[in-house]
Amino acid sequence: MDQWLPLFPLQTVLFPNGVLPLRIFETRYIDMVRECMRNDRPFGVVAIRTGAETGPPAEPETIGCMAHIMHWDMQVGGLLQIRTVGGMKFRILQTRTLKDGRLEAQIIPVADDVAAATSSAHVACATALRRITNDFDERIGDDDALAYPFAKPLRFDEVGWVANRWSEILPIPLKARQKLLELVDPGSRLSIIYTYLQQHQIL
Repeated sequence: MDQWLPLFPLQTVLFPNGVLPLRIFETRYIDMVRECMRNDRPFGVVAIRTGAETGPPAEPETIGCMAHIMHWDMQVGGLLQIRTVGGMKFRILQTRTLKDGRLEAQIIPVADDVAAATSSAHVACATALRRITNDFDERIGDDDALAYPFAKPLRFDEVGWVANRWSEILPIPLKARQKLLELVDPGSRLSIIYTYLQQHQIL
């Protein structure tokens, strides 16, 4: 594999079909995003294992998610705002550091979540999530699509989609969110979410 994917190590986890808005001020990452837009290609979002978002290159986790740029806006002062949507998950095979401190990686795709049968846990989690989206619909509607926290169409009938959206919004540690991303079986991910929601009396 001869293509190298630009990486953006962050203190967050991006899931397939998830929305990730970013405010970028470092020159190296503004250059990276501009290059991605010019070549119509995504970059990879990876959670930071050790290190920080600024300064020397951080050590990334081995599983990340493609980020496709859907909207951008250059603000006064050189601040670049973008809205990305998660695509395919990937595993890092090796990384290299460029002269400006950016990371690139050779990757292999991680198989998409396989379809899982609807269960009582799925119905309960989807129903609770729908209440959240209904609230956003009432407050935002179609007036400000960029402020909506989920990419449309909303797919409550899909186990993986429901599990991913909960994985994004639950107040859990970064490491726990990363572990959820790494699970291949969406049914297992949803089962963990269901237990959490029950324990915290959300369901």
